[in-house]
Amino acid sequence: MAGYFTEENSIEAVNGRMGKDINPRLAEVMACLIKHLHAFAQDIQLTQDEWNYGIEFLTRTGQMCSSERQEFILLSDALGFSMLVDAINNRRPARATENTVFGPFHVKGAPVRQMGDSINLDGKGESCLYEGRVIDLDGKPIEGARIDVWSDSAEGFYDVQQPGVQPRWNNRGIFVTRSDGAYRFAGIKPVSYPIPDDGPVGEMLGHLGRHPYRPAHMHYLVTAEGYQKLVTHIFVAGDAYLESDAVFGVKSSLIGVFERVVNGATLWRSPFDFVLARTAR
Repeated sequence: MAGYFTEENSIEAVNGRMGKDINPRLAEVMACLIKHLHAFAQDIQLTQDEWNYGIEFLTRTGQMCSSERQEFILLSDALGFSMLVDAINNRRPARATENTVFGPFHVKGAPVRQMGDSINLDGKGESCLYEGRVIDLDGKPIEGARIDVWSDSAEGFYDVQQPGVQPRWNNRGIFVTRSDGAYRFAGIKPVSYPIPDDGPVGEMLGHLGRHPYRPAHMHYLVTAEGYQKLVTHIFVAGDAYLESDAVFGVKSSLIGVFERVVNGATLWRSPFDFVLARTAR
């Protein structure tokens, strides 16, 4: 036992109170959390007023959460923590398409559409053809891959943010590849948009001199039997916020080509091949 709590032995005192028969992983996680949390306070010489403000900030963050909004996820995203956890848990071979954050606007149960269909239901925005292949590390096509896609509207809002304004399932859909691994669908060229900044996280960004904007992107969730799940975005090349994404989601390999189309069915074309890594056997 570390004995009574002192400034010098605070880590040992707190971790020494844990029981012997608790979950080993819980013990490991909590011991490390206490170590770094106490070291942070010591290193920065945290004042009582600063910690009181921190508690008040976390309280307001929790109070902002609802079934439609998760302010703590937003906080994790804005601190780059979500991207770090994602990177730790999705290490892949160099040739495989990289992961990025899932985001809060995915909706389960999107309709399965026919290959080549449009996901844009409100007719707004600049039309774009998305096409490419889902392949393995050897370049072989993957049949039966499900490609779940979603994007914001021309005004920068997802359909779930504007119920009654946008049609249900606007700019969403699922496509399933055939033997050639190819996918093809029409949507819109997405636009950059701000994350919700009317709460504690927005207040934090303002104090830090940071903007709340995300660069324009199309979301993809690609799954296939025997392969690792891929959660990613394809970002619009040239977007003003690529190097200052509010949630740190941009990776250079995910900046996609958006070509202007002349005399085509859409105004833009975005080709991209998704390369999946097999699951561990």
